[in-house]
Amino acid sequence: MAQTASHPRQSTGENLAADELSAQLEVYRRELTGYCYRLLGGAFDADDAVQETLLRAWRSYERFEGRSSLRTWLYRIATNVCFDQLGSSRAKRERPMGLGAAVDPVEESLATVLPEYAWVEPVPTEHVLPGAGDPADTAVARESVRLAFVAALQHLPAKQRAVLILREVLRWPATEVATLLDTSVASVNSALQRARATLADKAPDRSGASEPLAAPPSANESELLERYVAAFERYDMKALANLLREDAVMNMPPYAMWLEGIENIQAWMTGPGYECEGSRCMPIHVNGTPGFAQYRPDPKGGHFPWGIVVLENDGTHITGITTFLDTEKWFSRFGLPDHLD
Repeated sequence: MAQTASHPRQSTGENLAADELSAQLEVYRRELTGYCYRLLGGAFDADDAVQETLLRAWRSYERFEGRSSLRTWLYRIATNVCFDQLGSSRAKRERPMGLGAAVDPVEESLATVLPEYAWVEPVPTEHVLPGAGDPADTAVARESVRLAFVAALQHLPAKQRAVLILREVLRWPATEVATLLDTSVASVNSALQRARATLADKAPDRSGASEPLAAPPSANESELLERYVAAFERYDMKALANLLREDAVMNMPPYAMWLEGIENIQAWMTGPGYECEGSRCMPIHVNGTPGFAQYRPDPKGGHFPWGIVVLENDGTHITGITTFLDTEKWFSRFGLPDHLD
């Protein structure tokens, strides 16, 4: 973690120790970002929470008594930082499908635009998930950052949210979670049961994810993405329709609009969305699943950034198409070029 002007002055020897500590703390940035992202539902909120966590740890390290591991201590700080954010936030983050009924595929449906803090945001997979590891743990980790699951988490109280993530995603023992949250094992187990019940009672996500932490689809997601991108770049609506499930949904934050069904999606793409014809796509990994960056034709030449597209699937068909349209923010975050020649 880079030192800031707020850090105290130190001698040369102390500077060396501070550099070593910063390097130690930095090792945990990615997993802490994944934890905070699941809790908060916002990619930039998670960045801020992790930076605040590492800064607090750097400043208070001399008071760290080593009664727990450094990792556990950092998660304790991160949890408190996120709880503070959740306590002061204006509203829980959502997806368009959670705000009302599907609408008609007409331009007038774009009338409602909501602020960025209202949405569950996308995140580059490599920013929140560890590298290769146990295949079963990797599968759970991928599922736990998908848009449907992160959106479902936002319906839980903060403590239940943290308990569910720590116990079922990160596989922490109940005793360690109880210590982190300053509570009892019985309280942790009770919170976990309530969290599970809430997610079970919640209507299945319209993207097709009714079991948030189920095993990932057996079909090759990359192949589905390639077929979708090929059909989309050709703007072949028949081929694209063949890839969609009958009740597939389409949404475009920051618009509250969402569409349901193959016919409505086709009608949008050939109607109000006709200017997407001729787009080029760059594959990316987003929220644990394949996706792509869409560039629309630029009248001045080449292609300009249009959206970050997340494709959800049930293993055989595309069930959800989410396009995040704040290109200035998202394309730089994913390390994408700002124009294609």
